[in-house]
Amino acid sequence: MNEDKILNLLGLAQRAGKVISGDFIVEKAMKRKDLKLVLLAGDCAANNEKKYTQLAETHQIPLHSIANKEALGTAIGKEVRVVVAVLDDGFAKAILKEIDR
Repeated sequence: MNEDKILNLLGLAQRAGKVISGDFIVEKAMKRKDLKLVLLAGDCAANNEKKYTQLAETHQIPLHSIANKEALGTAIGKEVRVVVAVLDDGFAKAILKEIDR
């Protein structure tokens, strides 16, 4: 897994308007099944990890832990982010392909 490439793809998706971030917004979108991929910061709190893992399993949305809060935020041009989600199938597939390497 090449985290730099994943973060670059995430930045491209953000500029294309295909990324959402933030606890409440991502949780709400997961419940509506509007997401293609959820990325969780590797250094997030255990309760966040548990919550998003359960939501991802329930709604059958791929979830992966990568990088840290600062790197996730920087990748999408924002401050610290614990969770970001990809809305576009193409970007999600490209990121998943990099994760699986």
